[in-house]
Amino acid sequence: MQSHLLAAEASTSTSRGLTITLFLVFVAITLGITIWASRQTKTATDFYAGGRQFSGFQNGMAIGGDYMSAASFLGIAGLIALYGYDGFLYSIGFLVAWLVALLLVAEFLRNSGRYTMADVLAFRMRQRPVRSAASLSTVVVSIFYLIAQMVGAGALVSLLLGIKPGQTFLGMDADTAKVATIILVGALMIIYVVVGGMKGTTYVQIVKAFMLMLGALVMTFLVLWHYKFNLSSLLGDAATQSGKGSAFLEPGLRYGVETADAAKTFYSKMDLISLGIALVLGTAGLPHILTRFYTVPTSRIARKSVIWAIGIIGTFYLFTLALGFGAAALVGGKAITAQDKAGNTAAPQLAQALGIDYLGGETGGAVLLAIIAAVAFATILAVVAGLTLASSSSVAHDFYANVIRRGNASERDEVRVARISALVIGAVAIVLSIFAQSLNVAFLVALAFAVAASGNLPAILYSLFWKRFNTSGAMWAIYGGLISAVVLVFFSPVVSGSPTAMFPDSDWHWFPLSNPGILSIPIGFLCGYIGTIISKEDDTEKYAELEVRSLTGYGAH
Repeated sequence: MQSHLLAAEASTSTSRGLTITLFLVFVAITLGITIWASRQTKTATDFYAGGRQFSGFQNGMAIGGDYMSAASFLGIAGLIALYGYDGFLYSIGFLVAWLVALLLVAEFLRNSGRYTMADVLAFRMRQRPVRSAASLSTVVVSIFYLIAQMVGAGALVSLLLGIKPGQTFLGMDADTAKVATIILVGALMIIYVVVGGMKGTTYVQIVKAFMLMLGALVMTFLVLWHYKFNLSSLLGDAATQSGKGSAFLEPGLRYGVETADAAKTFYSKMDLISLGIALVLGTAGLPHILTRFYTVPTSRIARKSVIWAIGIIGTFYLFTLALGFGAAALVGGKAITAQDKAGNTAAPQLAQALGIDYLGGETGGAVLLAIIAAVAFATILAVVAGLTLASSSSVAHDFYANVIRRGNASERDEVRVARISALVIGAVAIVLSIFAQSLNVAFLVALAFAVAASGNLPAILYSLFWKRFNTSGAMWAIYGGLISAVVLVFFSPVVSGSPTAMFPDSDWHWFPLSNPGILSIPIGFLCGYIGTIISKEDDTEKYAELEVRSLTGYGAH
């Protein structure tokens, strides 16, 4: 298979041309959808919630499109290809998280809010402080998630354009091309949001979800066909080619690593628990997922859309197992890390290897690589659009309309501010992404999950289910969870003090874990509790009204 990969270099120009063509076709189609949607977007409800006209299946596909990000397709496949069993834990965590969203959040949120997460909190509390906190939290979580998607786009580029050390493409070396791609993806996502709003973004998500499922299905079938549907042979080859032997199929390669240093062993095991908590609890606090529940006409359809999403997403994560272990077996750990140290290009490299085997040599490899690369780019574009929309909507609806203008902003002004916010948030994400290119994208998303579960989830759950909860508690929960998560990440090995950190040549880390969830999530809940009991504010009548609305949908928009 190594010879396949060497032979494939000759087809770089074919792959490059085909990839760029397919990518431009997808961009043209989605821009067409976006322009069509802009003509249908006449009110704030159209911009924020797509007019609440989507069916359960459509919204389920769109949720799947939002959730099956570059982290899922590129990052998880890469982690499984490099770490075997320990990489597989990401697939399980991302999927199980949906049960929390379904059982505790989806229906209640749809019944209680209007456009954003803050609508639920502000219903029974003082508007201005709560909306300010929720808006800040939404933007921070979205930017963490955006960085992951853009890093995935950058990682794809040198593989797809076939830029080797000492070579250039359009005058750019590999590093310059990665930066240019991050800027291009950022510009496109801003266009989708500014022009199309929620309606355009949702249709882009549906198209992308279909493409991604189809691409993953084809690759999974080809991997299984290669091994005559014998999973034992696939896993055996994966273990051998990974260079790690039987340890590849057992826990302990990435998390819970046993070392002579008892403290390091303990921290490694704690990192695994921290990751698990963040993955399982994070989904229910992700702003771009929460806003999806407002795009349907009733709470019953909101619940149905989550069930559809679980089916679509669950099937996809089964595919990631075949993609990850298939990449380990057919490409090999060395070839994957030679292309991208974090493993973000394992799935496209697998596509190239499968194309060489099944679609007629080098050209076949170039064709399948180009198709899967175009799907990956489509995935990234769709997800970043959803994230940018969620954060810009929160800035406009929560902060501008209800904090600065105290509820007196016109719908037209609100939408204009949302579009300006999309521009600013997109620019910030582009700059930060350029510095985070050494990190695995699934790992970056796990950080976003930790921040969401620390700041947003305690406030949402307390607001929906605790009668005594008040404005002070909401402020403490959001700021306490958010600040603790961000501070712990900043002083962790993710940012400094390790070869794969954002700043590998500096070291100011003192927090030993890579994921802050095990500390920051309990801090968020504890802060919410303390903030509530030290305040005398108590409005049980408003809670009773919220309870009736959340359970029945009575009075919901």
